Amino acid sequence: MCATENFYLSNMEQAINTIDNIIWSNALIILCLATGVYFSFATGFLQVRYLKDMVRLLFGGTSSAKGVSSFQAFAIALSGRIGTGNIAGVATAIAMGGPGAVFWMWLIAFLGSASAYIEATLGQIYKEVKDGQYRGGPAFYIEKGLGIKWYAIVFAVATILSTALFLPGVQSNSIALSSQSAFSIPVEYTGIGLVVLLGLIIIGGVKRIAKVAEVVVPFMAGGYILLAIVIIAFHFSEIPDVFMLIFRSAFNFEPAFAGVIGMAVAWGVKRGIYSNEAGQGTAPHAAAAAEVSHPAKQGLVQAFSVYVDTLFVCTATAFMILFTGKYNVQNPDGGYLVENIPGAAIGPEYTQHAIAQHFPTIGGPAVAIALLFFAFTTIMAYYYMAETNLSYLDNKGRHKWAVWVLRILILAATYYGTIKTAETAWTLGDIGVGLMAWLNLIAILLLRKPALKALKDYRRQKKAGIDPVFRAEDLGITGTEHWHKQEE
Repeated sequence: MCATENFYLSNMEQAINTIDNIIWSNALIILCLATGVYFSFATGFLQVRYLKDMVRLLFGGTSSAKGVSSFQAFAIALSGRIGTGNIAGVATAIAMGGPGAVFWMWLIAFLGSASAYIEATLGQIYKEVKDGQYRGGPAFYIEKGLGIKWYAIVFAVATILSTALFLPGVQSNSIALSSQSAFSIPVEYTGIGLVVLLGLIIIGGVKRIAKVAEVVVPFMAGGYILLAIVIIAFHFSEIPDVFMLIFRSAFNFEPAFAGVIGMAVAWGVKRGIYSNEAGQGTAPHAAAAAEVSHPAKQGLVQAFSVYVDTLFVCTATAFMILFTGKYNVQNPDGGYLVENIPGAAIGPEYTQHAIAQHFPTIGGPAVAIALLFFAFTTIMAYYYMAETNLSYLDNKGRHKWAVWVLRILILAATYYGTIKTAETAWTLGDIGVGLMAWLNLIAILLLRKPALKALKDYRRQKKAGIDPVFRAEDLGITGTEHWHKQEE
């Protein structure tokens, strides 16, 4: 019987890994890059042209009874973008692709900013009021904009499964292990603490999540970047050399990393996509919750969040690692091209070594605290995404108990992850996120016109000296009940 069970388990894991490899193949990487390039040209490179507007709009507007402020929506989305990938993901990219991988992470962030504008604006255009608050996201704009109900349902189900069942445990596991290593806290205690804290937040709904996010996210990102700046200051004279190392490695001009140019592109792009999530369909859920007078306003704010995630937080990690030289680079053919820290596991340990070089007593604790904030806020964002898609499926709001089932499920997944996480759970989560990315990228390419019309309308009103106000009917955009009601 045991042999039979092992056989089935082995076959199941093999099947899951095969599906994961298909979904996260080079085709998805090419699609993400091509989509970013297309929207960059289609929007006139809004990443550069509207940078001033992005920052200004970030702190404009206020919350309402139905929606959160622009900054709160930005904080919710950023809490999902900034996670363990900003520490472990960057280290992995450098380990597998060399320093050149950092350049490709920058590139995908720059291009992805345009995709982030499109999806966030669509989330705003097709949002609706449910349970007294704004709800929106890919499932909503796929049904309302494309008119394909089954397509929207597939997206909603994939999102709920990955964000409520599989991914929370992976995040909580990183918190538990780093806390145990740095502070000798038993993983069970960490699990209980996380469940209690998370429960108090998610029971309060989107408003409470927004209030926590707007305080915690700037603190965690700012504190981490400040620590990086201090370390970079110790190596100020080496800044040009590190930039040259990154660019030379990215284009195969650095002899030490000449054999991993393909790996640099692949891992830089893949880790960049994982980290900033542009085009994956996660941020539109938070974007739709914002109270704004024009969808393009929140679209530009969310485009800026990609910069914060990759150009600020990921770069902070990369520079700490590269300045201190605390990294290894694997040779695809076996062995190492660079082995500066023998025996170090790929991931957060690189960052711990980098911090410890200047602050020997705080290396482990600093990374553990950063992981606590990064991963915990990501779990909060997961819950919000899952609840939004549950709200979409329960269109009439008849099943109030379903929300409590969802809350119990994500709390259980969070606790289970602290005491035991399975590689299969992470792979299933990857499949869910990858499926979301495929479905969303195709959807925003097909549904690009309303978002581009919104940007053109925003630009026209700005030139006329008017604070932009959205009128869907004037632009020939249908399926936008909320905005039509605004006009009446």
